[in-house]
Amino acid sequence: VQLQAYGGGLVQAGGSLRLSCAASGRAFSTSAVGWFRQAPGKEREFVATISSHGHRKDYEDSVKGRFTISRDNAKNTVYLQMNSLKLEDTAVYYCAAGSYDRRSSRYLYWGQGTLLTVSS
Repeated sequence: VQLQAYGGGLVQAGGSLRLSCAASGRAFSTSAVGWFRQAPGKEREFVATISSHGHRKDYEDSVKGRFTISRDNAKNTVYLQMNSLKLEDTAVYYCAAGSYDRRSSRYLYWGQGTLLTVSS
């Protein structure tokens, strides 16, 4: 599975943005997909994950109610809709395919990151 994350950019606090993760490869539709982020000077952290068919979703506490993960297997794409953005959401966001889990070690395939900068 090859993944490509895109859609990052510069957004004002309180604004919204949608990230996309486009995938190629047959294994995509049978893989969970997670979003992770890494802020400057910090370790990579879990953001959200969605099961292969989209029935299960899990979110890190700080993004619950603000971020929504979804997927369209017909388009081989996973989305992360981000609303009410905060300064602390600034990070490089990565998508990854693997097992439905919060641990990054459970994801075998990773895309390159896309940078989100939230300004005041």
